[in-house]
Amino acid sequence: MERNFLEEWHWRQIVQDVTKEDEVREYLKAEPRTVYAGFDPTADSLHVGSLMPLLALARLQKAGHRPVVLVGGGTGLIGDPSGKQGERSLNEADTVAEWSESLRVQMSRFVDFDCGDLSAKMVNNYDWLAKLNTIAFLRDIGKNFPVGAMMGKESVRSRIEREGGGLSYTEFSYMILQAYDFLQLYRDHGCTIQIGGSDQWGNITAGIELIRRLESRSSYGITLPLVMKSDGTKFGKTEEGTIWLDANKTSPYSMYQFWFNASDSDVGRFLRYFTFLSQEEILALDKAAEEEPHKREAQRRLAEEVTALVHGKKAVVEAEQITEAFFKNNIQSLSKDLLLQVPSLGIEGDEVNVVELLVQAELAPSKGQARRLVKGGGVQVNGVKITDADTSFSRKNSLFERFLLVRRGKKNYQLTAWN
Repeated sequence: MERNFLEEWHWRQIVQDVTKEDEVREYLKAEPRTVYAGFDPTADSLHVGSLMPLLALARLQKAGHRPVVLVGGGTGLIGDPSGKQGERSLNEADTVAEWSESLRVQMSRFVDFDCGDLSAKMVNNYDWLAKLNTIAFLRDIGKNFPVGAMMGKESVRSRIEREGGGLSYTEFSYMILQAYDFLQLYRDHGCTIQIGGSDQWGNITAGIELIRRLESRSSYGITLPLVMKSDGTKFGKTEEGTIWLDANKTSPYSMYQFWFNASDSDVGRFLRYFTFLSQEEILALDKAAEEEPHKREAQRRLAEEVTALVHGKKAVVEAEQITEAFFKNNIQSLSKDLLLQVPSLGIEGDEVNVVELLVQAELAPSKGQARRLVKGGGVQVNGVKITDADTSFSRKNSLFERFLLVRRGKKNYQLTAWN
């Protein structure tokens, strides 16, 4: 098994920075190493922005190394200033504890916790941070952090220099706590490598320096690029909001559609970032996207692979079933459970006229335009063409006494539903 995964990671463009890269290459070849990534519980679910470090842990495990997943039950109470424009609101300890447990369950889908010597470990930094004695911590750990050096870190400097910004001592201390995490994992688990987003570089190098000072040993850091869309918009956001890894917050169908709707300029990069497909498979999909972009073969494969990773293969089958039914205007073939996966707009009132429905579904800008669409024969509701502008619908003549799929022309449609 090839333990030096850096060559493939560079091909996949998922390496931003490495401390002493030549030294790290030899270090990885020698024997299995223990590598960790941390995830602060800022909600009861991770989102697609967490996939890069999660999949990085999975990749290094496949390459013959031991992953440690750190849930920041302690640091999550403080808040990381990295990449943030303002002070983050602090959550109650009980809430963070509940969120931490939810994240544990999600992470088990990506790394193997029962595979012998390379089994992943999951730890919560609340277990040691909550026990710290303030005086002892400041004396033994805090003295190793020159304030000048801390002020020079990008995550701190950018916040202090931003007009109207600033940084509380609470968030300023985050770097020390994360460095202490690295030291603790080194002592407890022999962990010598930390991975994280590129905004974590300052925190990671602080931990490396702390281990050097207190243990006289070398440790290393690898950062991953922060994911952005090629058009400059934020990755992981849609009109419906954040794309979560929890099926109760973002349905498997919505997850599938998020990836299927990747632009031609993004899909090749996302295939490298978020799938385990081989170089040969990805290069073939690159070629297909370039030569026949209208077929969206690369986007379809991306959606299949990532949805299966997050929700399983059954979820992919269901998402494709929903997609085909909408494409073929055959909504009646879908079960209620499948329709519940599709984002819908609420219907106002107990009964709704087709003209009002078109406006509520945001398929017509005005009632006048809606009437013209209906009279022109360009409107269907639940697969039936509507030509009378006086037609109304109620729960009784909706699908499952709830759903109305409103279609304008062939490509524009919106699912609407009574609550």
